[in-house]
Amino acid sequence: MTLLPGLLFLTWLHACLAHHDPFLRGHPHIHGTPRCYSAEELPLGQAPPHLLARGAKWGQALPVALVSSLEAASHRRRHERPSAATQCPMLRPEEVLEADTHQRSISPWRYRVDTDEDRYPQKLAFAECLCRGCIDPRTGRETAALNSVRLLQSLLVLRRQPCSRDGSGLPTPGAFAFHTEFIRVPVGCTCVLPRSV
Repeated sequence: MTLLPGLLFLTWLHACLAHHDPFLRGHPHIHGTPRCYSAEELPLGQAPPHLLARGAKWGQALPVALVSSLEAASHRRRHERPSAATQCPMLRPEEVLEADTHQRSISPWRYRVDTDEDRYPQKLAFAECLCRGCIDPRTGRETAALNSVRLLQSLLVLRRQPCSRDGSGLPTPGAFAFHTEFIRVPVGCTCVLPRSV
């Protein structure tokens, strides 16, 4: 439930910025087209500083905040034997008492880093459910009496797209414009009743 205030804040922030900043409505100046940045103005992989300064605080969003720890953990595991982390685990309470929420859940999940070169932030943590069903807390084993489903959070991101700097309509090599959009990011998993028996 701690995600709800953040989601409401992002929704409110987007509405306020769109009201006060014409760029976020897709009309940054009188011609009604987003500014087209050259490769010299904006190096590849970077977003316009004025949008980052006035946009949402991405570093505080869970899908962004988790990326560095996920990449560090992935780096540590490179030389270890691959684990069965993509399979539905058996829940042993004595082994997970000190574990994170995603490992103690009866609908456990893992995170992976999703990378999109045309999005800012480029890297986001996406949750993936480990079970089709849920784990019965009495037996510790998966049961089909319930279904695991992903919990989705709306996140405001910047989307990069090629643009024309000479007015011809043809994309200028290395030139990009940016617009905002909401995407749905899986942040966890929960148990629900099946739609059919």
